[in-house]
Amino acid sequence: MRSETNYSTAICYGEILWDMLPDGPQPGGAPLNVAYHLNKLGVGASIISRVGNDLNGAKLESLLESWGVKMHLLQKDGEYPTSEVIAKMNNGNEVSYEIVFPVAWDFIKYSGSISEQVKLSTYFIYGSLSSRNDTSRNTLFELLESDAIKVFDINLRPPFINRDLLEVLLVKADIVKFNQAELEMAQLLFGGSFCNESSQIKFIQQHFNIPEIIVTKGEFGASYYKNDETYNAWGTEVKVIDTIGSGDAFLAAFIANHYFKNDPQLIIKNSVAMGAFIATKKGGCPEYKIADYLDSKNQIF
Repeated sequence: MRSETNYSTAICYGEILWDMLPDGPQPGGAPLNVAYHLNKLGVGASIISRVGNDLNGAKLESLLESWGVKMHLLQKDGEYPTSEVIAKMNNGNEVSYEIVFPVAWDFIKYSGSISEQVKLSTYFIYGSLSSRNDTSRNTLFELLESDAIKVFDINLRPPFINRDLLEVLLVKADIVKFNQAELEMAQLLFGGSFCNESSQIKFIQQHFNIPEIIVTKGEFGASYYKNDETYNAWGTEVKVIDTIGSGDAFLAAFIANHYFKNDPQLIIKNSVAMGAFIATKKGGCPEYKIADYLDSKNQIF
């Protein structure tokens, strides 16, 4: 029997951190960003991660509480600090990252209570970066045995790319989100030599038995491959403030629309709109009202 207090429809696993930008720190990490937007979109979310016993950790906890993201699965580390990522803006809007190692979220510990919470959830969202260290990787492997719908945001970040690890994470996934460069890299790693996107997708789907794959294309929109069907949504020009977290907002919108069982074409359309909307704001977790997103969506499409 589940605890209604602790139950979450979606559980995000992995890194939680501060993006150290030239104009000041911003809360970040893909799991945190996705959980933030899921809650905004009406899908209760919590996060499995780890922060240091320090001021940066306390500030993140305070933000999560104010956002309504459940923290009962957030761990505290007395040895390693809360994560900081040195973010650099390139060509005006694009971002590159220097990810410090080791930090608290590299040491997420497994427990039976965490496993039970994941088993009760509808969606379990994870990435590849959180597997860069043994402790968090082994915890993730245990949690991937649940019957939740497993959503893999592949998020390949050199030098943290390992073919054998990637294979395990793909095999467990029900839904995978790639960008175009990651899709190309993944099919090459596993022996594919296809030039066009649809052939690359078919190769990955058959190789790993993945029923649903999303490919994001920045300003050019995204494609959603579900079984043998393809759904496309084209991007549109918006006034970009920065692209930090726009892909995470896209994924949150996808999961929310998926949860509410919307038509596949509407799912990808709404997801592209959310990614574009967040790109017009500063940081991965900007304050906004759902009415503003809905209004922007009408303008985009």
